[in-house]
Amino acid sequence: MALLVQKFGGTSVGTTERIEAVAELIIRTVQAGHKVVAVVSAMAGDTNRLLGLAQQIDVKAAPRELDVLAAAGEQVTVALLAIALVKRGYPAVSLLADQICIRTDNKFGRARIEHVETHRLQQELEQGHIVVVAGFQGRDFEGNLTTLGRGGSDTSAVALAAALQADECQIYTDVDGVYSIDPRICPAAKRLAFIPYGDMLELASVGAKVLHSRSVEYAGRFQVLLRVLSTFRPDAGTLMLYRDIPQQPLLSGIACQHGLTLVQLEHASPELTSAVLELLSARNIDIDMVRTEAGSVVKTEWVLANADWQQVAEEARELLKICQGATLRSQANLAKLSVVGYGIGTQADIVARVHQLLDLLNIELWSVYQTDTRLSVLMAAEQVDATAAKLHQVLFGSDN
Repeated sequence: MALLVQKFGGTSVGTTERIEAVAELIIRTVQAGHKVVAVVSAMAGDTNRLLGLAQQIDVKAAPRELDVLAAAGEQVTVALLAIALVKRGYPAVSLLADQICIRTDNKFGRARIEHVETHRLQQELEQGHIVVVAGFQGRDFEGNLTTLGRGGSDTSAVALAAALQADECQIYTDVDGVYSIDPRICPAAKRLAFIPYGDMLELASVGAKVLHSRSVEYAGRFQVLLRVLSTFRPDAGTLMLYRDIPQQPLLSGIACQHGLTLVQLEHASPELTSAVLELLSARNIDIDMVRTEAGSVVKTEWVLANADWQQVAEEARELLKICQGATLRSQANLAKLSVVGYGIGTQADIVARVHQLLDLLNIELWSVYQTDTRLSVLMAAEQVDATAAKLHQVLFGSDN
């Protein structure tokens, strides 16, 4: 008998009919002899609808109250799924974050999980219950309700799997695994049966929508066995592994990320860079493509989501007053294209093929960033999807 944590996203529980289908899927797992903890998101569109109501009242609503509002969507789905399971004769119990004691920090809207209690979970499992848990939410040290930000239900599932030492964490979504590129961008996308942890983390951090990077990071920290599956098309999906994969391909995939801002800071004081980056860190804001050029004038640039920059831009510009002559520029609505693969940083042929295609397509690059496992380029948003599709044909048209 295995203990499985199964997570179902908003599309998987988007209607009552789909919730009943999820109940059937969970029951098949139980009939196979396994124990199940199910983690669910809000029904597709519900969180945006709820936050939209707040915007109608106050566009600057307090983050604490927005979290109280946003978390309501998951309370609906856990109850409905538990009802569907009980109707079929399978004992189930729905639990919210505070009933389990999922502790987070107090960064409303993008909180990080710090600790998960397992006593209540173990108690319910020992009584033969299917446990249905609200994803995306937690409680801070003062008892305030918090939400985990984009992809938060994935992180909830991984955190529960780690705390329970589950045999596997299964992320059910509307795609049947991790692909070499988003199939909506390129129909020739190839599904990966296995993916190394490092490559999955890179793909998630640069825009692949299947998993959020924070959930992959959490899985890596506790060595959680993570599998991506389709709710609608039963299959083996994609399994993330922490060991070498036999005949592992050199490249894992291409990912695109829209809605980005490039921020460039020029100044004569390293303290200014630290102050601005600490501001971002205090808000749990993720940044990427960080580059610094030393010299008589220090130049630093980074990339972050448009909405995140809008949130802190005014405060960042206030910090410039501590450094006379400093300048800060930003360019919004850009997009990032990234190629991920083992050792790409040392593969001159692959890097050359990428740049040759970009030159051929006359793509203006706003920034370029390369590590041992990925190459990322920043460009105009309207160019990125078509460029990615052509690049996939160049790099994945034959075995690599």
